[in-house]
Parts: sequence; structure tokens; C-alpha cells
Amino acid sequence: MRHPDNLKYTASHEWIRAEPDGTLTVGITDHAQDALGDLVFVELPELGRKLAAEEACAVVESVKAASDVYAPAAGEVVAVNRAVADAPGDLNKDPYASWLFRIKPAAGSAPAGLLDAAAYEKGLS
Repeated sequence: MRHPDNLKYTASHEWIRAEPDGTLTVGITDHAQDALGDLVFVELPELGRKLAAEEACAVVESVKAASDVYAPAAGEVVAVNRAVADAPGDLNKDPYASWLFRIKPAAGSAPAGLLDAAAYEKGLS
């Protein structure tokens, strides 16, 4: 499995990419998609939804399980990837290209407890 060094990770298997505009792009890791198997459904948060840090805000579902996706910081959902909701299997093909949503962190809110790729991989073993 691969876990790109330019991303941060959570213990609950989300990846986070800080964007130049200050937003955070969120997806699920290669480990998460592999553990779930063939994904058949993705439920995305509503645009404009205000989230608390670590709040369950999206769902990815396979034929064998469903898993919540959590917000990495408090803030507002500013974009969702409708294409992945229409083609959930894209997450299995390349989970790092198939992001789920973007959040604009609330003032003074920053993601906490994020892991670099090495620390995330160490936690998997």
C-alpha cells in the first residue's frame, strides 16, 4: 500500500491535504479502501454544513461494511466531489486522486493529531 509523503493522515484512516487557499481536502487512505473492499456507495456532507473537529460527516460503504469519515478540524464544507458519489469504485482505483470533500477551517481551528506517512504506516503494523 502507498501513503504519499505530501499528505497528512488520521488514525481513523482519512488523508488530508492543505490547499494554498487554506482549505483542507479530505479523502480515505489506501488502507481504508483496501479494508472495506469494493466500494458501492458514498454519502457526502452538504455544502455549507458546519462541522466540529472529528465529527462524522460522510460515509463510504462497500458490499461488506460501511465506515464513517471524520472532519479533521472544525469548519465549513466548501466543496464536495460529486463525481466520487457517482462512481464510488474510483476510490478503490486511486484513493488519493478521489477526494471526498473540502473544509474551510473555522478561525483558530487547526487539525490536531495528524500523522505523517511514516507514523501512519507504523500505526498500521
